Amino acid sequence: MSLRITPLTDPAHGPHGRRLAWLASDADSIPAGTAFLRLLDGGQEHLAELDLRVHPAERRKGVGSRLLNTAVATARDNARRRVVAQAEAGSPGDHFLAARGFRKVLTFRYTRLAMADVDTIVLAGIVERPHPGYRLTSWQGTVPDDLARTFAASRRAMDDMPMDDAEYGTVAWDVDRVRAAAKAVEQRGDHLHTVVAIDASNRSIAGFTELVIPGNGAGDGQHYGTGVLPQHRGHGLGRWMKAESIRQAHRDYPDLDGLLTDTADSNAHMRRINDDLGYTPTHTTHQRQLDL
Repeated sequence: MSLRITPLTDPAHGPHGRRLAWLASDADSIPAGTAFLRLLDGGQEHLAELDLRVHPAERRKGVGSRLLNTAVATARDNARRRVVAQAEAGSPGDHFLAARGFRKVLTFRYTRLAMADVDTIVLAGIVERPHPGYRLTSWQGTVPDDLARTFAASRRAMDDMPMDDAEYGTVAWDVDRVRAAAKAVEQRGDHLHTVVAIDASNRSIAGFTELVIPGNGAGDGQHYGTGVLPQHRGHGLGRWMKAESIRQAHRDYPDLDGLLTDTADSNAHMRRINDDLGYTPTHTTHQRQLDL
């Protein structure tokens, strides 16, 4: 099969990383596959994330290997030490990565909460239960100015989440970065909802959970992350915040079908929260890593 690999202009360049793209096509210029390579920064300069896809009809013809070779060479040229990629467990993509030297470093469990199954009485009971020393607040879009500094600081809650053998590094969050992340969601037309637990003693943010709702308010929303700072753990804040996030989504988006979340399989605490709130498994993926 005669293949041409064409670099593409990709618009997903931002202040905290850039993405490169390639198209594989045959002699008749018919697309056969694509590869996207995200070069991270802000504490993750060693890392590149790969998303490689080949049309089922074009598999086993060398398309994936050509795209992979191009992406890996580019990662090396940009002084990256690790390339990571994710594929559904047992899928052709998973087997492809394993055969080309990507070792499994992490398993993600994906779950879904059907909005039709949400018990609002149970949710209300969780949300209204007192948590002495803490209170909940929330916002849509960009964090309010008076909470921006401690919200950025609260992102450190994700630094020690279970990651097995994955080498993600430590993301450097500041006010500009959290505002840029919210702006990116807004620019693509979706709605970012954030619920936080506030430490009443000093009005700082002790934990957060984020949820992105499609712009039309239909289909499935996606949880982006839930974290509690180490000094505030053990008070049930994660479950409290997530229950409030679900309650608001159920109330404000009547056409929403469900909520999606993914959790490292080894993160027993967050898996237990999701199970308690009614999320049911959909599939698992393997994160694989190639050491350069």
